[in-house]
Amino acid sequence: MFHLYIEVHSYPSPLISTMSDHTLPSNQNPPLMIATKYLTINHVTKTGVRIHIPKKTLTSTGQKKLPLIVYFYGSGFVTSKTASTHSHMFCDQLAAHLPCVVVNVDYRLAPEHRLPAAYDDGVEALHWVKSTHDPWLTNFVDFSNCHLMGTSAGANLAYHAGLRVSKQLINLDPFILYYLTGLILSSPFLGGMGRTESEVRLGAGAWSGNFTLSVSDAMWDLALPVDASRDHEYCNPMMGDMGRIKDVGWRVMVTGRYSDFLIDREMEFAKTLEAKGVECKCFYGEGGHAVEYVDKSKAEELFEEISSFMSSNT
Repeated sequence: MFHLYIEVHSYPSPLISTMSDHTLPSNQNPPLMIATKYLTINHVTKTGVRIHIPKKTLTSTGQKKLPLIVYFYGSGFVTSKTASTHSHMFCDQLAAHLPCVVVNVDYRLAPEHRLPAAYDDGVEALHWVKSTHDPWLTNFVDFSNCHLMGTSAGANLAYHAGLRVSKQLINLDPFILYYLTGLILSSPFLGGMGRTESEVRLGAGAWSGNFTLSVSDAMWDLALPVDASRDHEYCNPMMGDMGRIKDVGWRVMVTGRYSDFLIDREMEFAKTLEAKGVECKCFYGEGGHAVEYVDKSKAEELFEEISSFMSSNT
C-alpha cells in the first residue's frame, strides 16, 4: 500500500511482509524546517506519538500558538508506523504548510492485534493529548483549534475513534468535547460485501500502485474481528450509528480521488453523514488512493483545502 510491496502469505497464522517500509528517525534539532520527537504513551502496547513542529516555532519569542492535528497514518491496519518514510514526510509537509503542530499516532496492527485495538489506541492518544505536560504542546499549541485527521486506514481510525470518544464524553472532563472541533478524513479506507461501480471499474489498481481491490479485501480479512464480514461497521460505517457525530457538533471533511476504486464508497459515506445532519465539507480531486503520500503537488492541493476547513471551524 502507498507503493509498499506487500505480500500476504497463508500460513497457519497470516504474515504480513512489508518489503520497502523505510523509516526515518525523529530529530529535535534538524537542519530543515520541522523538528520531531517521539514520546511513548503506553509501554505495554508499545504505542506512542511522533510530534512534528515547525522549528522556528521553538526558537521564536512571542509567536502565535499553532493549531493541532492529531494524525493517524495510512496502513491498511496491517503495516507502517509513525517512523515510516511516507508517514513522516507527509506530517513534515503538513506541519510546514499550514503551519500547525502534528501529533502522529502509532497504533497496534493486525493480524496480531485485530480491530478494535487500533481504535482503542486512538482514543488513548486523545486522552494523552489532553493530559500531557510536554512543553511542545503546552507552550506552542492553540487547543481551541484541534482536529482529528487520518489518511486511508488512518481516516477510518479517526472516524471510529471519534465515535468512541463521543460515546464517552459523559465520563470525560470537557477537554475533548470543547477543543476537538472537527474530523478530517482523507481517502477513508472503507469496504463492504457488495461491489460498487468504481470498485469494479478501478479495482485492478492501475492508479493506486500496489493497492488493489484484492489487497484491500486481504487487509480487511486480517484486520476485522474473527468471522466478521466486510459489512461489519468497522469496514462499512453505513452499518453503524453515523448520527452520533452530529450530536457532539463536530464538522467533518471527507476527501477522495477520482481514480481510487474506493471513491464511490467515500462519496456515499459523505452523503450519509450529511443526511444524518452532520456539516460536511467534501473535496474530490484527480489521482489514485492516498496520492498525497507520493505526489507533493497533490499534497499541497489537499493542505490548502484543509487550511480552509480548519479556518472555518474557528
